[in-house]
Amino acid sequence: MFRVTKPTSAEIVRAVERYSSLELRARMLDPRRGLQMSELPAGFVQDVSRSEIGMGRNAFEQAIRAFEQWRQFDLGWVRVGNIDAEIRVGQIVAVEVQALGLRSLNLSQIVSVTRETDVFGFIYKTTQHHAEEGEERFLLTFDPGTNEVHYELEAVSRPQHWLALLGYPVTRSFQHRFARESHQQMRDAVSESRQ
Repeated sequence: MFRVTKPTSAEIVRAVERYSSLELRARMLDPRRGLQMSELPAGFVQDVSRSEIGMGRNAFEQAIRAFEQWRQFDLGWVRVGNIDAEIRVGQIVAVEVQALGLRSLNLSQIVSVTRETDVFGFIYKTTQHHAEEGEERFLLTFDPGTNEVHYELEAVSRPQHWLALLGYPVTRSFQHRFARESHQQMRDAVSESRQ
């Protein structure tokens, strides 16, 4: 999982194939409402961030296209390694992270997809090949009354790999950094469509 070299395309394909037969289920997050339990299991923390990323139906459609291209992960130090992955239930998503001189390949499985007129999003659950254990929800909403487009990111997680546990304060700072930069990336993606 952690290494100093970048995983090759062939290694990513093999890792995705190894986990593709999983049938994971969301237990903590609901596609629309988010956290669906009053008390988190031991060691888990919840992070929720929401921001306005644009205005109007066109902005919402552009945000959906950006999601489908995994732009919310295109941060330089984070990226989706299987960029052709579709947003569909059962899909394994391979997220590459480069930080502090180490690289990691973190695999999650999409367990829920929401496609409605004014809502688009998905939840993925981490596999055993991930630094963290938990679920993450990525949601786009369009409010026809205000014309606002929002991006909501919610994660419920705890360290799974011993390095993530050992460096827990650093891991948490990277989780917060990811949220901030992911929101900015989505604002930029929607803004680019207006130019």
